[in-house]
This record gives sequence, structure tokens and C-alpha cells, in this order.
Amino acid sequence: MSATLLGQSLLSGLFSGCLYALLGLGLTLSWRYLRIINLAHFALIFLAAYLTYHMSVTWRVHPLVTGAALLPIFFGLGVAQQALFMRYNVGEFASVIVTFGLTIVVESMIQWIWSADFVRIETHLARGSMEIGGLLAPWDHLIMCGFSLSACVATWACLNFTWLGKALRASLENPAIAASFGVPNRRLALLVAGAAGAFAAMGGVFIALLYTLTPSSIYTWFGVVLATVLLGGLGNPIGAIGAGLLIGVGEAMTMAITAPSWAPVVPFALLICILVLWPERI
Repeated sequence: MSATLLGQSLLSGLFSGCLYALLGLGLTLSWRYLRIINLAHFALIFLAAYLTYHMSVTWRVHPLVTGAALLPIFFGLGVAQQALFMRYNVGEFASVIVTFGLTIVVESMIQWIWSADFVRIETHLARGSMEIGGLLAPWDHLIMCGFSLSACVATWACLNFTWLGKALRASLENPAIAASFGVPNRRLALLVAGAAGAFAAMGGVFIALLYTLTPSSIYTWFGVVLATVLLGGLGNPIGAIGAGLLIGVGEAMTMAITAPSWAPVVPFALLICILVLWPERI
């Protein structure tokens, strides 16, 4: 294997890892701080992806501009979903069933509106590549990495160095005592859910920009993103980056050295190793 092919594979793995971290960011926050295993997060990602595709193709709006418009909308969807969960006391186990059902509903809606055909955004904006030491780095992938790393680092800083982060940790440990000290538990939960929805929209924009879309491909992202969340540690944005990069590079190297069919084994092999050798990490 040539050094150029190995380097290009490594770069591709880094790009994939950044995308995994971005897709898992909202999920890891809701799982940790809301005790909700929100599988509908994937449905929101693909709903945002199809809306990005539709606005780009029909109205000629650049995908990144579409993303700016979708963020507040999906923040509101996240808040509405969490408000319903709180209203009907949906617990951690029940949330798996409920949100998986919501995913199926959204998939059916997407298929009904946009059909089951493969679709892809064709735009010349953000196309092209930058050469880095003889390796080609597509601009759209570089932009995605910038958004992903910025979102994860900003979220980590907010959780660790602001009153909001301290309040979330207090609410997680003991909601009753936190409320007695003036922590608005309900508002914090809605804020976290809204942020998770906004991150889903951001991930959907880049899914639409980088990949061909079909409704059934929602489920292809379940395993790798859940592995990223668990390997990185629940509620840990920096951990999500590390886990995403580890999985992305592992998949890319596996494809380059062996065969593409072995790549899906990587995230689950890593997850099994962590569960066996370091179970307290999860």
C-alpha cells in the first residue's frame, strides 16, 4: 500500500469521525441529562437533511444558509418533544420504544413527501479540494469538521465553565435539592432538548451536503453513532470527538488494509472491548 493511499484513508477517517461526533452530540446530551434514549434524534437528522435538499433544489438556497434557518425550528421541535415526554412521564426505558416509533413515523412521512428514491444535492458552492501535503481535503468536509469541532468544544466549555453546566449537574444528581436552591429543572430540561434538536438539524445539513439520501438510510447510522456516544461517555462532548475519530480512523484503515465489508465491525468491536475491559467508562 502506498503512503499516499494510507494518508488519504487516514484523512477520510478523520472526516468521518468528526461527522460521527456531530451526529452524536445531541444524543449524548439528552441521554445523560434528560435520561432519554432519543432514537428520534436520527429521524430529526434526516428530516433536516431532506428539508435542506428540498430548499437547495427547489429554492436554490445554499445548504449552510438552510441550516441557519432550520436551527431555531428544530430547537422548537426538541422542546416540544421533551415537553410531551415530561407531560406523560416517559422514562428511560419507555423512551426507547416511543422514540423508535417516532422514527418510523418520520421515515414514512419523508417517504410519502419525497419518495423512496435516492436524491442528492448538486451544488458547486463549497465543492473542490484543498491540498494538504499531497493529500486532497474536500472543502465541504473541512467545513463540516469546523462546525463539528466548534460545536463540541463550545458545548464542553458551556457544561464545565458556566452556571448552566453547574445547574445541569446539580439537577442530575438531586433534582429536589437543586430546585430548592433555585435551579429551574424543567426549563433546563427543555433547553437541553432544544439544543439536541438544533444539533440534529446541523448534522442533517451536512448529511445532505455529503451523502446521497434515501429514507431507509436513517437506520444505517444507528450503530456507529450509538457506539460513538457510549465510547465517548454520556454527556461528554470532548469524549464524543475522541470516540468519533477513533471509530472513523479505524473504519478507514480497515477498509484500506482489508476490505470495505469489515468496516462496520470496527465500532462494535471497540465498544465490546470497552465494556469488557473498562465497564466504568460508559
